[in-house]
Formats: sequence, structure tokens, C-alpha cells
Amino acid sequence: MTVLIKIIQLLLSLSILVIVHEFGHFVLARYFKTRVEKFYLFFDWPFALFKHKWGETEYGVGMIPLGGYVKIAGMIDESMDREQMKQPPQPYEFRSKKAWQRLLIMLGGVIFNFIFALMIYVCVLSIWGETYLPAANVKYGILTDSTGYAMGFRNGDKIISVDGAPVDNFYTIIPDVLLNDRKVITVDRQGTRVDIPIAREFIPRLLKNPDILDARIPFGPFVVSDFADDSPAKNAGMAVGDEIVALDSIPFVWYNEFQGYLASHKGTPMTVTVKRGNELVDFKVRTTEAGFLGVLREAGNVLQLSTKHYSFFQAIPAGISKGWKTTRDYLKQFRLIFAKHTKAYESLGGFIAIGNIFPGIWNWQAFWNLTAFLSLILAVMNILPIPALDGGHVMFLIFEVVTGKKPSDKFMEYAQIVGMILLFALLIFANGNDILKLIRK
Repeated sequence: MTVLIKIIQLLLSLSILVIVHEFGHFVLARYFKTRVEKFYLFFDWPFALFKHKWGETEYGVGMIPLGGYVKIAGMIDESMDREQMKQPPQPYEFRSKKAWQRLLIMLGGVIFNFIFALMIYVCVLSIWGETYLPAANVKYGILTDSTGYAMGFRNGDKIISVDGAPVDNFYTIIPDVLLNDRKVITVDRQGTRVDIPIAREFIPRLLKNPDILDARIPFGPFVVSDFADDSPAKNAGMAVGDEIVALDSIPFVWYNEFQGYLASHKGTPMTVTVKRGNELVDFKVRTTEAGFLGVLREAGNVLQLSTKHYSFFQAIPAGISKGWKTTRDYLKQFRLIFAKHTKAYESLGGFIAIGNIFPGIWNWQAFWNLTAFLSLILAVMNILPIPALDGGHVMFLIFEVVTGKKPSDKFMEYAQIVGMILLFALLIFANGNDILKLIRK
């Protein structure tokens, strides 16, 4: 069910973004009186699932869910309509318009995606606000893994600063280190200040596993608030309100110790001791093959989150600022991808990676935040100067505006083919990475 929810969210989000992007091209084309012959969600090869002609434009839904397109008359695009280009130019065609008009038509999709992302951020901030975990509220210190230990972190460290600057949002520490080339993280270790240098050799490992720092929380009180479907604990007789105090007579101080014990006893029977009222009761429970009891915890207010609320008018500048910052951070990632020492290309992902960023339960706040993020990614990726992308057309149009020389239709046709080959190669590489990650698990 979790996978299905992720897939539905991914398809809905991408469908919305494709429609917004193509609508940007459509609006600018129609504004400059350019004929749009097709407007499709998904690709209609070999046929369309639905189509209807309204005026000069055929609207439809294709059967291959890999994007969408608008077919603008007199333009060399992915349709590769050579026959139309052999005919004399018509006043309503793309190729008959002035260079600056064609430039704006090609920028329409990117502009609409960017504006749409800003609008989402404004609405999300005005409705839900912005919730985060202040670093100062990680009162039990951090929880780290083997990579963190190798870097010099220890469980229980409390983050003080990054490059001498205080940290506000705990979960932005590692992204800040990666994107802004931070050098030192200062922690409080049992009352002693310790500087942990960020060695360059750890950057590839951080890119593969950016979740090396988490907030440590205590084990107790572990009060059962609900059960998962087909819960081994519920089947054994445990009830909502029971407080788990030990496994196999072993008490735990920290929640990660409890998780570690379960992970090392997958599919094995154990004794779960719970406090029910004033009595201690033992239950024989066999964990699932994944190492779960099938219980949900009443977390309480172990870690105090902060929420910044905005009125609608306060959310406008805040949403715009968030959109610009997100775009800048995404652009910084290209520096990591092309830097040899980072091996960031190994972390490139395709549809599986994108789908996994959505939560396994339906959450409208998370959905719209991720849709805004993907809208910005779509805008940035489309403006790259690669033939077959909007940025490739923009590059040639800027050349035409500056030099006054228009590339020939044959050159544009060959450039389109080369661009499509590059895009398919990138698509295969990114999704191949996804498959390799699944195999290695």
C-alpha cells in the first residue's frame, strides 16, 4: 500500500507540473498568434488514450507517462515533423515569428513552473506555516552512524555551530555542509567544545547517505498508541496503553538501542515485558522478517518542534524567498555532480528515487512542498542548454538575436536528434542507478 501511495503521488505531481509547463508554452504561443496543433499530457505514441479537438488544438492524454508536450506549428521539436517544415512558412507558424517572440514562447514553460512553485510555497506557508526542529532543542544530543563516527562525531554530541555560525534548523546541517563547502562543525561533548573538521574524503559518503546525523531520543516511556496491520504484538495479546519496558529482560536507555536489538532478532521469538496498570506482564512475540513488533509509539513531546506561522501577506515574501533559496541550492548541486572528488554522479536517480521522496502516507503539506520542489527542478533542468530541451532552443535563439543569423532548419533538426540521444542516455543512466541500488540492498 505504501508503494502504491508513493506512485500515485508521483504521477499526480508530475502530471500537474507537465500541464503547468506546457500551458506556459501554450499561453505565450497563443499570445503571439502562433498555432498550437496539439496539447498532450503524456506521449501519444503509439496512440492516445483520450483526445478531443477544440478549435485549432487537439487536446489529449497519451499512453506513455513520461511527460507531455505541445506541438507548435512550424517548429522543430520532438515530433520531428519534417513534412511541415518543407512547406512555405505561414504567418501563424513559430518560424515566422520574430526572434524575441520565439524566445519568450520557449521560456514560457520554465517561467510558469517557477511562478507555480512560488505560488505553492506562499500557499503552504500561509496554511500550515513552517515546522522544523531547532538544533537547540536536540536536548539528548545526536545519533550518528559509522560514517559519522569516522568523521569524528559521537552519539550524544550537541551541535553548537557550523563554521562558527549558530545552527537554527537541525536537519539543514548536512545539506549546508555539502552545498556551501563548510569546513568545521563544533559540538558540545559532555561539557567540552570539540571541533570536527569536514574532510574532503567524506563528501562522497555524505552524498550517498546525508542522514548521518539524527536526533537521539530516550527509549521510555514507550506507550503503545496503535498497532500495524497483522501486528505480532497485537496477536500475542498486547493492548493499546501498554508500556514496553524491556525485551528479553533487557531494559533500554535509548530508542536506537531498542531498534538495534529488534534488527538483530528478525523473525525470532522474544519476551516483551510491558507495564499494564501497576503490573508487569510478559508476552511471547515473534518479530516479523523485517524485525518489527508491529506497534506504534505514543511519542509525546520528546523533541519540541517549532512552527513559524504566516499570514497570507507575510507568506508572499517568505514563499518567494524560499523558492529562490531552493533554486540556488539546487544549482549548487551541479557543482557537486561535476566535481571529480564527490562522485555525485553515482547518486543520480530516476523515477524510483523521485518517487521515494514522497511519504508512504498521504500528507497534503508534504505533497505540495515536494511538488513545488519538483517544479523548480523541472524549470532548471529544462533551461539547460541541451538541444531537445527548452534551453537548447533558447541558446540558439539568443545566438540569433545577438548575431542576426538564424540556424538552418537542417541544423536544428540534427541538433534535436543529438539532444534526444543525450536525454535518453541520461534517463537510462539515472534509472540504471536506481536499479543498481535496489540490487545492492
